[in-house]
Amino acid sequence: MTGPAHTARVGRRLQLATQAWLFELEPDPAYPFEQVAPGAHIDVELPGGLVRQYSLLTHLAEQPRRLVIAVKRDDLGRGGSRQLCDAVAPGTRLAIGAPRNHFALHADDAPAVLFAGGIGITPIWSMVQALRQRATPWTLHYAARSRADALLLERLAGDPQVHLHFDDACEGRPMDMARLVQQAAPDAHLYCCGPAPMLDAFEAACSAREPSQVHLERFSAVVPPASATGTACVLRLARTGLELKVEAGASILETLRAAGVDVASSCEQGICGACETAVLEGEIEHRDSILSPSERAAGQVMMICCSRGKGERLVLDL
Repeated sequence: MTGPAHTARVGRRLQLATQAWLFELEPDPAYPFEQVAPGAHIDVELPGGLVRQYSLLTHLAEQPRRLVIAVKRDDLGRGGSRQLCDAVAPGTRLAIGAPRNHFALHADDAPAVLFAGGIGITPIWSMVQALRQRATPWTLHYAARSRADALLLERLAGDPQVHLHFDDACEGRPMDMARLVQQAAPDAHLYCCGPAPMLDAFEAACSAREPSQVHLERFSAVVPPASATGTACVLRLARTGLELKVEAGASILETLRAAGVDVASSCEQGICGACETAVLEGEIEHRDSILSPSERAAGQVMMICCSRGKGERLVLDL
């Protein structure tokens, strides 16, 4: 877990949809609520020691000083969702981290076009609430396999700015992402969170748009080809002068751990940002799902859990 951990008591536990549950968390008095913002997520340490990231639906809380997350139980996942949905009940105490945000809502009054698929409505919902409060023009396109799989329908249905798509009512056809993106105003900010095929379609549809106005968040990493193991490089830690060799098949994070260097990490897939590290020298092969094209081009930071050095030498601010 990145940064100091806080204790949170589980309050309400409520089923929202097929295999999806809401958890209301009551953090300790020192929790930094001022960092909560649309699109933010938190680390949650489960009873078995696993740490997972969940987006905040803060506006669902009925009382102040509460955090709300929604979790879809995934039998094919890495075990975190099953443990949370099966073993965590009201009264359970969990360790949670401070909010982090790599999917922030734009601050100006430009319109927003939001796309969500299934459990991907979780960060988008907080954006809807903020946009409503700001009176900023917005539209939401929400897709799910069926009505039973959709979250928050009672809060979304009937709103003329919300467009619902259910695959089982459309002969299995997905949302027409290309058409919807094309219809978006040129100055609109576009946001998408959902399953990988939806995100891939979103990225393809937005390829001609201004990159700074296109935002997405993945719940799982984009897996590089099996052959993309990279090449070995020398890693230098600027603060200590330590030099290490990162082998072709090893990650920087693994190499640092093996040398006894303590560094922050969480998802270890390049989707949470916990291991973001400043780069002082060297080219980077970015493999994360967080940094924007401009941030990658700048070459000033990298996610050391998955990204690598391109050349023979890399110097980190560690």
